[in-house]
Amino acid sequence: MSLEYVVNLLTTVLASGVRLTLPILVAALGEVYAERSGVLNLGIEGMMEFGAAIGFVTAYFYGSEYGLLAGALFGAFMGLLHAILSVRLRVNQVISGLTLALLGEGLAIFTYRSFFKPGEAPRVRGYPFIEIPLLSQIPIIGPALFDQSILFYLTIVIVVIASIILFKTTIGLNIRAVGENPRAAEALGISVYGTRTACVIFGGLMAGLAGVFLSVGQMSMYYEGMVAGRGWIALAIVIFGRWSPHMVLLGSFLFGVVDAFQLRVQAEGWGIPHQFLLMLPYIFTLVVFACARKAVQPEALGLPYKKGE
Repeated sequence: MSLEYVVNLLTTVLASGVRLTLPILVAALGEVYAERSGVLNLGIEGMMEFGAAIGFVTAYFYGSEYGLLAGALFGAFMGLLHAILSVRLRVNQVISGLTLALLGEGLAIFTYRSFFKPGEAPRVRGYPFIEIPLLSQIPIIGPALFDQSILFYLTIVIVVIASIILFKTTIGLNIRAVGENPRAAEALGISVYGTRTACVIFGGLMAGLAGVFLSVGQMSMYYEGMVAGRGWIALAIVIFGRWSPHMVLLGSFLFGVVDAFQLRVQAEGWGIPHQFLLMLPYIFTLVVFACARKAVQPEALGLPYKKGE
């Protein structure tokens, strides 16, 4: 391999990896808040799928900007359902999440088929790319960091704000207190129900937004099952990232780069069986779980809470 080929390979893989990072990162950030408050949301996969479908349909008829709004709103609605079931009614969080995962996938299929006939493959306008002069010309990292979709810069802002809120504000302290010891938090005047409900709704909103990032932002189209396990991978990334936004950013980026690498290798025909290459991102997920085996989860994660008990 020549030096020019290696540089071109690294440049392409990093730039593609950043784009592939975004949907998983956005979904994982929402899940960080939900789990920090003590609620496990296994419905991310379905929320992303529904967000991808409703966001695409909305973008097709009204414009890509409204697609983001629709995905976020319907994701928040599904988050509200999960909050009602798991926080207010104290339904088992695993059962509630899995039910919503299946519901979201069904709603996605129903929504898409209500507007488009089988065999149709409509496309929409994606989101604009922003090239930062001079910085985008830096070898290898320039195109990856400074010549990206506006969604990339929006996501970085969200990561920074999410980290500041969670670790530098009273709101974040309350969220972490509710997730660690809800009875003590309630005794201090913190509303456990209110905090958990808000965090789960936010998690749903981010999952719906992540679906739009995938369908409209990356593919400019929608097809059934396009989320393809990314919601489950987001859950793994949260554990790997130890429930911290900046560590979740790192984990998501690593997954995105692995996915981009296997796609590039397939395209260039290196002679490696494509079945193995398709497995690479999921093998990476297993490695993530192995690396995160000592991660300490919020003490009250998954445990229902009833005031006065």
